[in-house]
Amino acid sequence: MSRFLARRAVEILVVLAIMSFVIYALIGLMPGDPIDLMISADPHLSAADAMRLKALYGLDQPLAERYWEWLKAALTGDFGYSRLYVRPALQVLLPRLGNTALLMGLSFALTLAVAWPLGILASRRPGSVFDGVANLLSFAAISLPSFWLALMLIFIFSLFFGLLPAAGGGEPGHLGDILAHLIMPAVALGVGAAAIIARLTRSSMLDVLRLEYMNTARAKGLNGATVVLRHGLQNALIPIITIFGLQFGALLAGTVFIETVFGRPGLGRLVVNAILNKDFPLVQGGVLVFAIGYVFVNLLVDLVYAVVDPRIRYG
Repeated sequence: MSRFLARRAVEILVVLAIMSFVIYALIGLMPGDPIDLMISADPHLSAADAMRLKALYGLDQPLAERYWEWLKAALTGDFGYSRLYVRPALQVLLPRLGNTALLMGLSFALTLAVAWPLGILASRRPGSVFDGVANLLSFAAISLPSFWLALMLIFIFSLFFGLLPAAGGGEPGHLGDILAHLIMPAVALGVGAAAIIARLTRSSMLDVLRLEYMNTARAKGLNGATVVLRHGLQNALIPIITIFGLQFGALLAGTVFIETVFGRPGLGRLVVNAILNKDFPLVQGGVLVFAIGYVFVNLLVDLVYAVVDPRIRYG
């Protein structure tokens, strides 16, 4: 296991190094820079002032040199200074990261609470009315764009019924208010993932329920729930766990749209605002945080494989 973890740690570092350079290069290739915004906001700035500001921010250096200086600072936890928030970028990113993690956690919990029972029940009655309705609902949910669903939820539950707040993150320290602001974003974010996981759960369970050892378990007199959950679901989990890792990336991307629609103070919305305002340190730090979260979740998925299936060993 230690050799596996060491090898994966090296792979993660290589991936993050490549990702950080690609992110930095793409941002450096964007038309304009923060100095252009300063000049447009203050017509009294001269060309000489612009040159001095570019030298101060290091924008007059070649891209490779700028990236190397940024990388050395980032390894110490310094992602630069946010011009938009007038604070170090890391101080701006961390509170938003907590809000996004809370949203994703609730969305994942709702996804599992809906997807697993739906997929398991559909697999036990293939071809039934329930199976047909579950398949129809899953296909419909997969087809719905998350931002459109978010707008419909706002229209129905906020504007029409007035049950839930339409935007914001809730008042800090008030759990009920925070949860009320989380319900619609979590549902809009997780519906597509729940449909995909439900479909895969049904498919995996159908493959397992037809195997001979399942008939043996029934012949021993075990009740239906034990046969399905202990002998069936446990052996069908490998592909389901794999899709969890892939859907985590989809949820990360979805937070950009969902947090923007609902006006939540999260990392996705922060990155969008930073891009629009050309706040490069925030963009670099935010996208890199997304990349770090994705690679570590996929490492966790690999470790869970060994827990679920004793035949898998990382020696």
